[in-house]
Amino acid sequence: MIETARLRLRQWQEEDYTSFAAMGKNLQVMEYFPKLLTRAESDVMIDKMKSIIETQGWGLWAVELKHNRQFIGFVGLHDQPTQFSFSPCVEIGWRLDQVYWGQGYAPEAAQAALTFAFEQLKLDKVVAFTTLENAKSQKVMQKLQMKKVSEFQHPALAADHPLSWHVLYEILRSDFIE
Repeated sequence: MIETARLRLRQWQEEDYTSFAAMGKNLQVMEYFPKLLTRAESDVMIDKMKSIIETQGWGLWAVELKHNRQFIGFVGLHDQPTQFSFSPCVEIGWRLDQVYWGQGYAPEAAQAALTFAFEQLKLDKVVAFTTLENAKSQKVMQKLQMKKVSEFQHPALAADHPLSWHVLYEILRSDFIE
């Protein structure tokens, strides 16, 4: 478990499934993803994230508010060994429920995940990427002092898909300021 002033990054729990499924059906939360998620797809995603954390000790953690233990989304690290031209790499990612946007939770949790990446995992670099249109996520990347490196077509999306073009950001351990 990782704690910040307001948040707790932790392993997924049974009570997270329903809230996460609701996020996956929210048009605003899923605006920059190829499709909304069914309940079954959401459950499979949690099961996979949970299993990765159990196996390697880190991953995309569930995030809760410390003061009331309310689940608000996920933030964490994901190994990308082969999928991209810039692989192997470790990606930092986040997805928060819409009611928690604009309160600084994503950068707060992501900063803690970067601290873990550089101090515990001893990584030299962490990347983040999103669609070109996703200005909110890019703003989080910039708040984390990540630098824009390039633009690329996501290999899992057809070249003509409206979300296929992504922007790649990175931060080096030497540039990380806790």
